Amino acid sequence: MTKDRSIFIKNIYYMLSYAFTILKQSTYETIEKEPFDNINNLFAAILAKGIGRQLKQGLYREYTHRVENRHVVRGKINMPGTMKNRLQHRLAVTCDYGELSEDNLLNQILKSTVILLLKQKDVQDKYKAELKKEMLLFSNVAEIDLKQVRFSAIRFQRNNRTYQMLLAISQLLTEGSLLTTEPGEYRLMGFLDGQRMSRLYEKFILEYYAQEFGQRIKGFSARASQIPWQLDDGFDARLPIMQTDITLTYGGQTLIIDAKYYERIWQSRFDVETFHSGNLYQIFTYVKNKDAAVAGTGHQVSGMLLYAKTEEDIVPDNVYHMSGNQISVKTLDLNQEFPKIADQLDSIVKDHFGILQRRL
Repeated sequence: MTKDRSIFIKNIYYMLSYAFTILKQSTYETIEKEPFDNINNLFAAILAKGIGRQLKQGLYREYTHRVENRHVVRGKINMPGTMKNRLQHRLAVTCDYGELSEDNLLNQILKSTVILLLKQKDVQDKYKAELKKEMLLFSNVAEIDLKQVRFSAIRFQRNNRTYQMLLAISQLLTEGSLLTTEPGEYRLMGFLDGQRMSRLYEKFILEYYAQEFGQRIKGFSARASQIPWQLDDGFDARLPIMQTDITLTYGGQTLIIDAKYYERIWQSRFDVETFHSGNLYQIFTYVKNKDAAVAGTGHQVSGMLLYAKTEEDIVPDNVYHMSGNQISVKTLDLNQEFPKIADQLDSIVKDHFGILQRRL
């Protein structure tokens, strides 16, 4: 996917900083200046800074339910347990109470992720030392099996929202981990796999446009939206939901972008290379249904497949006109300095909406 690993890894940091704006705060500013030759060092650096920041604010605590024998009553007396103690001639009262505890799932995930990182040979000693120091303050937190964690089921609210980015890093590391030949041991992948990078790639592009244009230009909208099927009879049973990666709207124009991160852009059949047919059918369907929804309003709808550039010799740069709509196929080169990536993304908006972004 990339020739210069260090540039690409640094760009993962920038992509994360748009996906999780907390990385743009001063706490993390030194990370932006550091060179990284592997993804584990980048994640170790982010976690070290993030966990340190969380420790200053205080670790998230939850009420845990406890039932234990005590010499002093706390909470409610558990009568069956207390009677059992008396029958066994124990001078203790069984108490049933709730207690605020740091030993909860969020902190358990962080601790277990750090332990996983500490076992990696390619993580620099300076990051390991910082993480080990921080783990001294996690002494009351249990380690868990990360393979059993359902990250999708975790819900964030006001009291634990600061964990969202840290848990996302933990998920990227956990889902990218592989078992070694030694039972119970882990080793981390040297790089993120395509599925994880695909999610980050989509979220980065959406958040880039939302922050750089949506927050600065009145009337500009960037969001992941659903497109309703335009049906003659309204019967939509079992039809799939049309969920766009990125929908940009400004004035009387809409651009629907499908972000694609593959190792290969082209599919080959009978020695002829073409775009993945499913991708083209999908963006065409999105565009035509959206176009039908705004018919008669003068609103223009276009579509774009935006692939992450690969090392393939042929680089797509095509514009097609299909049944009155423009559908283009472009690439975004992630193996270059980030300002050039930003320029490429800006040029898409300039070409489609006539907006020239001014850097603040």
